[in-house]
Amino acid sequence: MSAVTRLPEPEAASPSELVLGVELSLGGRRWVWHPSTATASEAQALGLAQRLELPEILGRLLAMRGVTQELAAQFLAPTLRALLPDPSCFSDMDIAAARLAAAVRAGETVGIFGDYDVDGACATALMTQLLRGLGCVVHTHVPDRMKEGYGPNLPALRGLCARGATLILCVDCGTAATDVFAAMAGEAEIIVLDHHKAEGPPPPVLATVNPNRLDCSSGHGHICATAVVFLAAVAAMRVLRRDGFFTSHPEPDLMALIDLVALATICDVMPLTGLNRALVGQGLRVMGRGLRPGVAALLEVAQVRGLPTAMTCGFALGPRINAGGRVSDSGLGLRLLLTEDAAEAREIAEILDGVNRQRQQIEAGVLEQAIAMAAAQVASGCAVLLVAGDWHAGVVGIVAGRLKERFNRPACVLAITEGNAVGSGRSMPGLDLGAAILAARQSGLLDRGGGHAMAAGFALPEAGIAALHDFLNTQLNAATAMPRAAALTIEGSLAIRGATVEVAEHLLRLAPFGSGNDEPLLVVPHARVSRADRIGKDGATVRAFLTGEDGGRLKAVLFRGKTGAVAEALLDPSGRPLHLVGHLRAEAWNGAVSASFIVVDASWA
Repeated sequence: MSAVTRLPEPEAASPSELVLGVELSLGGRRWVWHPSTATASEAQALGLAQRLELPEILGRLLAMRGVTQELAAQFLAPTLRALLPDPSCFSDMDIAAARLAAAVRAGETVGIFGDYDVDGACATALMTQLLRGLGCVVHTHVPDRMKEGYGPNLPALRGLCARGATLILCVDCGTAATDVFAAMAGEAEIIVLDHHKAEGPPPPVLATVNPNRLDCSSGHGHICATAVVFLAAVAAMRVLRRDGFFTSHPEPDLMALIDLVALATICDVMPLTGLNRALVGQGLRVMGRGLRPGVAALLEVAQVRGLPTAMTCGFALGPRINAGGRVSDSGLGLRLLLTEDAAEAREIAEILDGVNRQRQQIEAGVLEQAIAMAAAQVASGCAVLLVAGDWHAGVVGIVAGRLKERFNRPACVLAITEGNAVGSGRSMPGLDLGAAILAARQSGLLDRGGGHAMAAGFALPEAGIAALHDFLNTQLNAATAMPRAAALTIEGSLAIRGATVEVAEHLLRLAPFGSGNDEPLLVVPHARVSRADRIGKDGATVRAFLTGEDGGRLKAVLFRGKTGAVAEALLDPSGRPLHLVGHLRAEAWNGAVSASFIVVDASWA
């Protein structure tokens, strides 16, 4: 076994080839080589490594990600200069930019209606901060998830008008609000800055900037709403600069706002490729300067050490910002992002941290019941898991995601209140849940519903739940052929002696990791645990010290290991060898950097 990460020989690999013969791991998963191991040639990998003077491991992983020699430098060091599009390529952008510039020149009062999730909060915060800095009066409204639901509503929009707004921006929502906007005719001009998929023509407003509207040919359908808002800001500043506005006014630093774009892109699970990769990379660097008091306070409350990463945003910041909209005050996240007062930021951050713990408790109770219902449906052969109960509507999306991960099936979770059900669903690649929900609505099974391939939201009378389940089982019947647990796709093998800080730091050059650019998943074969213990305040983390056949030593960590066969295997005192799958990372602690293997799964060797 080589001391460095290697891939299986291309001619021996296929998408279905088992890794180390593991058909059923301790975590209940098949281990297979990543499909790209069959197509990424040795010549490609070596060519990348030699041309760019990269370690061989990096060349191999770049080749597996389909990165060519021409694009490799841009992938490893993406820049906005190279990747940011001309905002005018988006339909209606020039109209929106001209109107925003006019609002700035006139010092108008602007209303912003934003969604209650992280993307909505970041989009609202970005435009609010920009326009206030340019002299506009800005009023915001974030809807209450339970009372107002998703999307613009007449009382809220008219409330913004009553506060003096002559221009209203709807961010991260509005593409489907045709009826609401029609009723607003003559009351205020409206601009929609959104990214959700459209079913028909844009709504009757001044401008709808959405890369996913049917007639937009920008080719940037995978950016979040905050990125759309950022591009609108770039376009509006271009108009003001052209008209000489900044000869007598200070020009804002748009790059100081890009931390919000990074946070939203990660938390809205946008693919971290192309433009998004540049936005996130630059945004994380801005975030790391600690200039936004709310983000700095939330990082501190979440006990995040070191510079922020995509994982920091996705697992520490995002859930806490979202928690307000799920189970408490939907405006808390926006207030946190906008405050310039460190004391207020700390206060809001602590509130959100507490609300997030409350959300976790609610989620745990719902999840326990939902798992039992879903297990029975899996046993009966359902293609789609659809469970309902007297549950808090703010956690149904999270629970649906947990069920999807656990059972490898599209999952929908519904909260029932007074005879009506509100639901949220999650799916997997190749099974378009959004299209199925749209078809259900068009068939009269839903009062409302929409979404995209991987996620959807909907509402219907409680009496119609069984009919909806039957319909979705038919629409997504292909799910019945899927295994009970998704296979783990592994990109390479790693000997313990080769699991060094240097290798871990080379792997980090592929970051930011996330949707569309997963962190490399590696297998460490024939590892023995010399010592293991539980750490953390609740003992849910297992720390193990590994030795290899080559004499190497490595620390391994299993998170969320309070129970389960993988935790038991690591803690087993027999010293029986294990195959381990996980991520190699370089971790700094007290000034020293060491390599750690973050365990995802295990199998007895």
